[in-house]
Amino acid sequence: MRNFLIAGNWKMNCGPQETSDLLQGIKNSDVKIPDSIDVLVCPPMISLTTASAELEDQEDISLGAQNVYSEDNGSYTGEVSTQMLNEVGCTYVILGHSERREYFGETDKTVNAKAKKAVSDNLRPVICVGESLKQRKADEHELVVRKQVEAAILDIDADDAMDLVIAYEPIWAIGTGESATPEQAQEMHKMIREVLADVYSQDKAGQIQVLYGGSMKPHNAEELLSQPDVDGGLIGGASLKADSFTAIIEIADQLSS
Repeated sequence: MRNFLIAGNWKMNCGPQETSDLLQGIKNSDVKIPDSIDVLVCPPMISLTTASAELEDQEDISLGAQNVYSEDNGSYTGEVSTQMLNEVGCTYVILGHSERREYFGETDKTVNAKAKKAVSDNLRPVICVGESLKQRKADEHELVVRKQVEAAILDIDADDAMDLVIAYEPIWAIGTGESATPEQAQEMHKMIREVLADVYSQDKAGQIQVLYGGSMKPHNAEELLSQPDVDGGLIGGASLKADSFTAIIEIADQLSS
């Protein structure tokens, strides 16, 4: 049975002091994190060292970055390497978020290069895929997402497949307050799992976590997480407040018990 993964993508929010305060709030909450729930926080790069120190004795919360480059080192101003993320204590990295694709020109090819580099250096890539509102209205959403998944995992072999996490993010629901219906989320998650089964095997696909990444909040988390192929959430705004993030963890715990 797949664990739920509740992941916070803090985006360009929370410098070191705010990071410390937020993590203190999460750690000091009444919510206990059971073995059946994986919890991940992904602060901005400048706050990773602070977060690592805060989480040093916190074995039930993992640390991730929001991006990484596909080379070991060199003249790549502004980038960070997998080795740097390993050194600061990261075990996950978000790749191919729609904002990276839209604002910074990331492509399926660059996402694939980063994903291959991540798994080779013991980082679990959270690979984001999703369609625009225009693509959904044109009934192209399944084709678009299928191609993104296939391209992102190209040449990642079955031995590394268990390190993959796929996050489905309907782009039209990010930061808009809108959310896909539970039925829409399940439909897309099921399709993604079918793609994984085609590439690897039914057994492997059944073990890979597929997250929902479009405005999950405490008020809709139960309906979304109740879907059979929704294994958690890549959470934006609701992860920036300790009470709302821990509320989603608590919902996941209730559903898994």
